[in-house]
Amino acid sequence: MAEIQNYDLITLFFQVSVMLGCALLFGQLMRKLNQPAVLGELIGGIIIGPTILGTLTPGIYNALFPANPNIAQERDVLLTVGMLFFLFSAGLEINLTQIQQRKWKIVLISALGFLIPFFIGYSSVILLPDFWNHTTASNTLTLALLIGTALSISALPVITRILMDLHMLDQEVGIVVISSATIDDLIGWSLLAVIISSLSPSHSDRNFFTILIEIALFAILIIGFGRRIGPPVLRWAHNTMTWPSGLISLLAIYILFVAATAEAIGIHAFFGAFIVGVSLNAAMNGETRTKEIIRQFVISFFAPIYFVSIGLKANFLANFDVPLVLLVIAIATIGKVAGVSLGAIISGTSLRESCAIGFGMNARGAIEMILASVALEHQLIDQRIFVALVTMALVTSLASAPLMQLLMKKTLRIHV
Repeated sequence: MAEIQNYDLITLFFQVSVMLGCALLFGQLMRKLNQPAVLGELIGGIIIGPTILGTLTPGIYNALFPANPNIAQERDVLLTVGMLFFLFSAGLEINLTQIQQRKWKIVLISALGFLIPFFIGYSSVILLPDFWNHTTASNTLTLALLIGTALSISALPVITRILMDLHMLDQEVGIVVISSATIDDLIGWSLLAVIISSLSPSHSDRNFFTILIEIALFAILIIGFGRRIGPPVLRWAHNTMTWPSGLISLLAIYILFVAATAEAIGIHAFFGAFIVGVSLNAAMNGETRTKEIIRQFVISFFAPIYFVSIGLKANFLANFDVPLVLLVIAIATIGKVAGVSLGAIISGTSLRESCAIGFGMNARGAIEMILASVALEHQLIDQRIFVALVTMALVTSLASAPLMQLLMKKTLRIHV
């Protein structure tokens, strides 16, 4: 038994080292090409996954990634913990104060930027169920809600990095993009939490609206607690604990506690970690060093192996459905850019800047990939739809920065 356990542990360590090395290699390559590292990490996963390595040298692939449920479970635990901290870091990017300062403009842009692609995505599943040809979801309505949500969100971390490299983060266009994407991500993750909660046996006797209220109350409670308790706790930690290691330990305890609570009541742990980040944004505004330490550890270890693991989840060649991929990209791009641009124009923004805001919010990146992975994990989608969503995230992220650069005549230099 001990030998088997040692074999599992050795295999896991080899897997993680190969995944991390692949992420580093292809992430650096993407940086050289002025693209976000996450795209290289995904490509690296596709190369060492069933798509390339599994097809060309199945013996090596099976030796590195054997069909062993124990190893897979241990790797999933590591990846899950990493994503909790990644989404906490993403939540820290959300500034609710900026939304309050431009509330009507932001609400209009984010509402149309979410509702239009959501409606188109939802309708495509309802009107064309045979086209999606999905047999895993419990019903068509669940799939329609999931696709509508997946095609409506934005990728706040990727958008933030693009705006930083364009030197637009503190300009009006950049603030509007960040603030509107914030609302879209909050709505998107809330809806995903509702969809997943509706599948939980503990929520089988509750309707959709009741679950939505419960999740909203959970989010309000965590955000209210963080905004009220966060500042005094930070002051106490400054005076009594080693800095910044003491604060990082406290944050880790709180993130894991809230994530466990969220999972226990039928909400995905990822949503809990994301809301913790949102709740502590204001309290940690002055903690630049602490935030940077957490961020650097996350993007150097946890995030890379997670995004490489996405490439291991499916054979991207065998499950690449060209009509479905084109449909998903078209719906996501047309719906998001048209909705956002329309909202910006109605609010008094010029056509050029409105289109720039639209293409800025069209980047789906890491958040879309995480959502697709969670949906696949809960069997809300099959591997065809998973591949289509991940491909859409790649294409929209690659296109976002150059199109914004063209419209705003900015110089783009991506460093991370």
